[in-house]
Amino acid sequence: MVNNSAALSSRIAELKREKRAVILAHYYTTPEVQAVADFLGDSLALSVKAQNVDADIILFAGVHFMAETAKVLCPEKKVLIPCPEAGCSLAESCDAADFAAFKERYPGHTVVSYVNTTVGVKALTDVCCTSSNALKVVESIPAGQPVIFAPDRNLGSYIKKLTGRENMVIWDGACHVHEEFSLEKLLALRAEHPEAKVVVHPECRAYIVEVADFVGSTAAILDYCGASEADEFIVVTEAGILAEMCKRYPEKRFIPAPPDDEACGCNNCKYMKMVTLENILACLENEAPEIELDEEVRRRAERSIRNMIAIR
Repeated sequence: MVNNSAALSSRIAELKREKRAVILAHYYTTPEVQAVADFLGDSLALSVKAQNVDADIILFAGVHFMAETAKVLCPEKKVLIPCPEAGCSLAESCDAADFAAFKERYPGHTVVSYVNTTVGVKALTDVCCTSSNALKVVESIPAGQPVIFAPDRNLGSYIKKLTGRENMVIWDGACHVHEEFSLEKLLALRAEHPEAKVVVHPECRAYIVEVADFVGSTAAILDYCGASEADEFIVVTEAGILAEMCKRYPEKRFIPAPPDDEACGCNNCKYMKMVTLENILACLENEAPEIELDEEVRRRAERSIRNMIAIR
């Protein structure tokens, strides 16, 4: 039985070679999972990478909707997910049947949905977006055209404020990680580190976004920290990103912002942390669990994702 990180990682590498498999991992997974990945990124980068990988098997070290997205874009490949129970509070906040009923209430609206949704919601969507390109996606729609934005109310409200689009209807969903940051504790932390720059993900509540020095996706935050002359940063997003920050910029200091209830560990995504070296190894050995999708739903979802990728 393989039971230590070095041996697990070695066996995973062997199986990847034997089976022509690649591992895609999100920044919010654990450092040891990130270390065995062939490609590490945020939702947009992973969406694009999935369709271009030269492999027979894609193992998605992330949550369920991400593996679904890879399968939508790569129907000819075997897409595996090491922990199918790893869901997403944001995706789960928008049930496809409920969303279909919501959409019917707003005929003539262009539907923009975050990639953090199920394949069923993507199939009801005109164009997907990520936190990296949500502003660009919405700005690509004529100003007079009404929009439904789903499912994140915080990201939707942020984009609505930036664009001034009063004709945007926003679904009432949220991410459990980004909802839980405490303004009081963030301001106290900032007072302790007055030279630090506060970097915030736009899924956070508006009162958190308002005190940020920079607002952006995980990839944008990483780039900002590299370009900034600052030496310290208070990081207001899921704590998994700190591993990549420290790897890229070892000379800089990164301080995770605390959630309102620090005992709950809410600045860690419990779903992302369900992906482990052990279940990655078992997944590669068994070539299961595998993502399987209804073909009609997959085709409709693919259209909305490719519409997003086509926006430059």
